[in-house]
Formats: sequence, structure tokens, C-alpha cells
Amino acid sequence: MSRGSRNGYGSAVTLPGDPPGGRRAALVWGVGVAVYFVAVIFRTSLGVAGLDAADRFDVNASALSTFSILQLLVYAGMQIPVGLMVDRLGTKKVLALGVVLFTLGQLGFALSPSYGTALASRALLGCGDAMTFISVLRLGTRWFPARRGPLVGQVAALFGMAGNLVSTVFIARALHGLGWTTTFVGSSLAGVLVLVLMLVFLKDHPEGFEPQPMPHAGAAFVRRQIAESWREPGTRLGMWVHFTTQFPAMVFLLLWGLPYLVEAQGLSRSGAGSLLTLVVLSNMVIGLAYGQIIARHHAARAPLALGTVAATALLWASTLLYPGDHAPMWLLVTLCVVLGACGPASMIGFDFARPANPPERQGTASGIVNMGGFIASMTTLLAVGVLLDATGDDYRIAFSSVFVLEALGVVQILRLKSRTHRRERERLVASRVEAVHVPV
Repeated sequence: MSRGSRNGYGSAVTLPGDPPGGRRAALVWGVGVAVYFVAVIFRTSLGVAGLDAADRFDVNASALSTFSILQLLVYAGMQIPVGLMVDRLGTKKVLALGVVLFTLGQLGFALSPSYGTALASRALLGCGDAMTFISVLRLGTRWFPARRGPLVGQVAALFGMAGNLVSTVFIARALHGLGWTTTFVGSSLAGVLVLVLMLVFLKDHPEGFEPQPMPHAGAAFVRRQIAESWREPGTRLGMWVHFTTQFPAMVFLLLWGLPYLVEAQGLSRSGAGSLLTLVVLSNMVIGLAYGQIIARHHAARAPLALGTVAATALLWASTLLYPGDHAPMWLLVTLCVVLGACGPASMIGFDFARPANPPERQGTASGIVNMGGFIASMTTLLAVGVLLDATGDDYRIAFSSVFVLEALGVVQILRLKSRTHRRERERLVASRVEAVHVPV
């Protein structure tokens, strides 16, 4: 038997085919995570530059939201193609292409003389960004034992949020002190650095753990990879978990949080930036906790995801419906702490898809899951921008669109949860029978 036998809950019987992990695995995987870290800095840099971008390009709320919508549209649309590319070509080639594209996108955004060229630059950035996270997830499955999957995924997301922290703290300050062009050109140099590190140190898999050769990547192969991944209820459940949990924090951090806190809540830009930083710090702490809980108790996956959705909806409703012009600071702080749980909860989607698919489909399945949250984020970014323009900047009405998508997602999660659980139980029984018959 060439690979570790997986049970229905994503853990594994450690066999010779299960990657050993260790220091070298941490080093190689760490280089991949560094690439994702830089990609997130570039992705979220617009979140602290939204007001500056509106002034620089002289655009209204709908046009401003188009920056993030186009970026996420490209990102979401690339997820399945990137998953197929990762399964077919391996991590290093896909990551290298991603770094080149998102670095060019960040540099182009710095130097764009017009709104149109700036849009094209964000699209290019989104294309490169789309190639990072799925590649890093696959790198983790190739270098670490399967039982480490939930924690490895949450730690990767944690470092991504550290990239968001760089945006909310350093990019925001650099914009104020150094100006638009210097800030964005300077940040693009980080892409060059991680490209060099990746080309020197990154390796797709440890020696002796080469994956099975893939068939010719024709149209039939592509259709089969997508169809077989989608057929698994765990993949579909993972996509809806990602859809429902990720977008409230993504919309807040990527674009609309700073304008909302400044224009609707009357905070200073530094005060609003501190609350955005709190979202990121909360995300990092909660991510470690969620990873440990799920690694030990896989039955906690659905309760954690649904509990996060419920808490997010409750805090948003309390903030938007609070009487008077401004919500009190304690409520805004609580909202930002709860929004920090959205990212870790979205990672639970991958913990449903991972045990449902064999290693040769992990990239494709992860791409399907990852589409969920970014489709929801893109939809909400557009809805908020349109509603702000239509209502004269009424943030209460605009942010109410959050509840519509959360309700849709919860219905789908409840519909697929029991079906996924039955499928996992069947797989658990089969893996135990298989383990009994493995020759010693």
C-alpha cells in the first residue's frame, strides 16, 4: 500500500507512504507560506487605501468596489483551473507563475495613471494571488502526515492574516508618510524576494514520496477531475462552509471596513485602522484554537462553523440596529473580535473536502471549496457599493446584504451535513477493513 490510509474524519493510519514531516518539511512549507504571506499583503493593501484610491482616481463607491470585485472575480474564476494546474504540474511551477503575476499587478497598480489601468493591474494581481493558497495547501499534504492537515491549514491561514496585519499597520502608515507610488512600488519588492527564495528552496515533495504520474491532461481528464470532486458531498459542504463564513470579514478588511468606521461611525483613520488590526489579531488567535480543536475532535467542525455564522450575524445586527448615530466602542470592538473568527471558520471547509478526495484530486477539490468564500465576498462587495450609492451612503441598509448570503449558506450547510457525515462513516468502515488486510 503506497499511501497512508485515511479514515472518514481526515486522520490517518501512519504507513510508509505518509509523509514524515519534520524540520525540512517545515522549511520547505515555510517558503510556500511566505509566498502566500506576500500575496495577502498585496491583496488586502487596497483595504487601507480605499479612500486614497477614490481620491486618486476620482471615483464613487460603486466604481471603488469594482477594484475588489474584479480582483475577486478573477481569483474565484481561477480556482478550479489552478486546482487542475496544481494537480497536474505541481506546486513549484504554479507558485512561481503566481508570484510573477501578483508582483507585476502590485507594481502596475502603483504606477497606474488612470482608473482603467489600475483595474487591469488588480485583475493581474488577483490572477497571481489565485495560485498561492491552493498550492500551499497541496504543499502541506505532500510534506506532512494527513493527521496534521487541519492544523497545517490553519497555520497557513494564520500567516496569511499576518500579511493582512502588515497591510493594516505598515501599508496604512506608509501611505500617509510616503505617498501612493512609493508605498506600492516598495511593497512590490517583497514579491521579488519570495520568488528568489522559492526558486532556491522550494521542492514539491520529499524524496521517495513522489505522487503517482497523472494522465494526459486533456478535456476528459479535466471533466473527470471536476465531476468526481463535485460528486463528493464533502466537497460541496466544504464550499458552502467557506461561502458562508469567510465573506463578512473579507468584505470588512478588503474594502468597506475603513470607510464604514470613518464615515458611519465617526472614528479617526488611526482609530479605524486599530479596529481592522484587531480583526486580524483575533483571526490569528482563534485560528490556532480552531486548528487544535478540529485536529482532536472532527465532530466539532460543523458546530464551529455554524456557531461562527450565528455570532457574526448577531453582532452585525446589534451594531447596525443600535439606536443613535454611532455604536459604542465596546460593541465595535466585540464585532471586530467576532469577525476575526470568520477566516478560521472558513478553513473548516477544507477539512470537509480533504478526507473526501484522494491526493490526486486535492488541488481540484480545494479550488472548488475556495471559490465559495470569494464568490460570496465579490457579491457582497458589489451589493454594498451599489446600495451605498442608491441610498446616499446608508451603511445600515448596505451592510444588511450580509444577512441574505448568510441565510443562503446556512440552508445549504444543513442540507449537506448529514449526507457528508454518512459518507465519512462509510469511508471510515472501509479504511478499517482495508487496514486489516494490509500485508505485513
